[in-house]
Amino acid sequence: MIRVPIVHFLMMLALIATGCGRHKGEMAQTVNEDVTPEQRNYRNDMRGFIRQISAYAKARDSSFYVIPQNGIELVTDTGYADGSPMLHYLNAIDGNGQENLHYGYHSDNSKTPKRSKEYMKGLLAVSQRAGNTILVIDYCSSEKKIADAFDQSYSEGYVPFVATERNLTVIPKFGERRYRENTRNIRSLADAENFLFFLNYERFESKPEVLNAIARSNYDIVFIDLFFHDGTTFSAEEVQRLKTKANGSERLVCCYMSIGEAEDYRYYWKKGWATNRPSWLEKENKRWAGNYKVRYWEKDWQGIIMGSQNAYLDKIIDTGFDGVYLDIVDAFEYFESK
Repeated sequence: MIRVPIVHFLMMLALIATGCGRHKGEMAQTVNEDVTPEQRNYRNDMRGFIRQISAYAKARDSSFYVIPQNGIELVTDTGYADGSPMLHYLNAIDGNGQENLHYGYHSDNSKTPKRSKEYMKGLLAVSQRAGNTILVIDYCSSEKKIADAFDQSYSEGYVPFVATERNLTVIPKFGERRYRENTRNIRSLADAENFLFFLNYERFESKPEVLNAIARSNYDIVFIDLFFHDGTTFSAEEVQRLKTKANGSERLVCCYMSIGEAEDYRYYWKKGWATNRPSWLEKENKRWAGNYKVRYWEKDWQGIIMGSQNAYLDKIIDTGFDGVYLDIVDAFEYFESK
């Protein structure tokens, strides 16, 4: 991987902030905090934040991948497939992750309504035409539905993963033909036929157990959490070990990071925030205890995410991950609904 001095990033960011060559309707990466809620465009704010993340990460490591999950509406100016593509945003990312495309939209193991699926597919096609890899996560457990989820994704040119339970505590074992297991070296997102999304280690008593379980798999890309459940991080040496499949070929290892919610079990959380919230912190998500929506356009939250040795993204890059998988990108919906 190619590392770029931080001064080059600062020069790049200064150029981007001028808005030179900006696509019509798309704001520059620097976000104006001094606007009223009525004036704020929450989608542009999220686009700008992700573009900042991409510029920062790629300035430090030019081969680093940035993949937002959900929030696919951001790829056009209207949030519909016939809208104008947001080219600067599309060029800043390397893929899109989409949950529940075929199964799991309303409940696990249930088919996603046709209208919802076609809406998402239309927007995913916009990103795909821009050269981005589409990674699909479906939630189902019956053999017939698992097979159908894989078959649909492959027929649509997507890279699939089927989670057999929502909490992502297991590494599913599918037949090698079912998920196109292979012995090729995976050196880009476009090389991948499949991936593993594995974020919850509660069934494992130690980090070596987790590492051994992943190392025994042949998934082309592995998405994991930086932190074990005791709060310790995986080391650069441990991540490097995971970059080899059980069959000896190379794969990519990317890291999960939430940018639309703060989590009270993360290293950055300070006591008292839940009752004496900083300006950027919203109320707790009633559906996910310990998760709080954030005003992601505010500098203090962005400073937690990137820009210093102790920032979340910096830890991920320093640990040697090949990319970052951004969650709660669709946080703009929360603010729009308010």
